[in-house]
Amino acid sequence: MENSASGSFLRNRRLESFLETKSGPNARETQKIPSKQVITRQRPNKTDAFVDDDGWIPTLISCVRIVTCFLAMMVTTFIWAIIMLMLLPWPSQRVRQGNIYGHVTGRLLMWILGNPLKIEGTEFSNERAIYICNHASPIDIFLIMWLTPTGTVGIAKKEIIWYPLFGQLYVLANHLRIDRSDPSTAIKSLKKAVQAVKKHGLSLIIFPEGTRSKNGRLLPFKKGFVHLAIESGLPIVPIILTGTHLAWRKGSLHVRPAPISVKYLPPIKTDSWTADNINDYIKMVHDIYVENLPEAQKPISTDDTKNSSRS
Repeated sequence: MENSASGSFLRNRRLESFLETKSGPNARETQKIPSKQVITRQRPNKTDAFVDDDGWIPTLISCVRIVTCFLAMMVTTFIWAIIMLMLLPWPSQRVRQGNIYGHVTGRLLMWILGNPLKIEGTEFSNERAIYICNHASPIDIFLIMWLTPTGTVGIAKKEIIWYPLFGQLYVLANHLRIDRSDPSTAIKSLKKAVQAVKKHGLSLIIFPEGTRSKNGRLLPFKKGFVHLAIESGLPIVPIILTGTHLAWRKGSLHVRPAPISVKYLPPIKTDSWTADNINDYIKMVHDIYVENLPEAQKPISTDDTKNSSRS
């Protein structure tokens, strides 16, 4: 797809020119760090061992970065809001322009925040697929905006419209919202999403946990992403985010210089999935995340996974 190639080119340029991210073949250089050191950083009792920025100067710098992010988002949102209004009669074009807005804005915001960033598995980032991602920080939104391919539609709770700037443009970009308060309504919304995906040849991005983790540990998965996979037949591409919960904690306005990792995993085929085995599929994908997350982000106990089939 032509737009997918454009999205790939944009991402390659942003990796080189903004963040000097090590991905693909160069990722081997990053892996030279001794594994023991990485494990030490991720132990629950020493999560801040690499962060020494709780003084007033680092806090002031953090505030400046956050304000700059907000101002930058105001500018890009205003520009793309005008574009979206001009494209009101063409929903699929608004989706793609929303993706381009995300590529530009997400890349810019991550550059402003300045966290060291490592990206792996980019060869799986241009699939037409259902992309799923763990969620523990506002930074996750910036990364997903930046790194999902052009032609990807988001699915979020209906309340996202009340998020300043981002929520209004989300709706203008023709991304999808679901009402999670009523299961039957939510299922209808998911079926509508599948119809849009099939009609316009789109991909999907969804947070399978359904909400943001408070401490970075993986939460149980909801059923929605499996229903989407069964209805659409699209493969699932897991995206593993690590370190974002340390960089920007929930309820905090202090962004720390914690290293962040983004890892795309190979696509999981779903064309043979059936509604009879939904809980098994949820557990399988959840287990993949548990295997790939560091110890500090795994569920506290195996009992958590028993609830992963909640709707």
